[in-house]
Amino acid sequence: MDTFQSNHEGEIIDIIQKSYGRYYGIVINPGAYTHTSIAILDALKAVGIRTIEVHLTDIMDREDYRKKSFISEHAEMTICGKGFEGYLQAIESLIKKVEKG
Repeated sequence: MDTFQSNHEGEIIDIIQKSYGRYYGIVINPGAYTHTSIAILDALKAVGIRTIEVHLTDIMDREDYRKKSFISEHAEMTICGKGFEGYLQAIESLIKKVEKG
């Protein structure tokens, strides 16, 4: 397991592409890119790695423009509103899915 954080869309895309063949899953909190980045969505689709999307807050309880997530089009699961606990839930879910095959 590795972690990565960036405020730059291109760096996020680069790390997703470098994940191909190296990881069984991606846990991603794309922040504001959730609602704007088709490029991150395309990168996730291109690598075909199991993905879980995490948001600290519940994006459905926020502004209308935050209710659309491009990333959800690829993610197997979206965890919202659980704070940092959401990351742990995502990792545990990935581990279970990988163990099942």
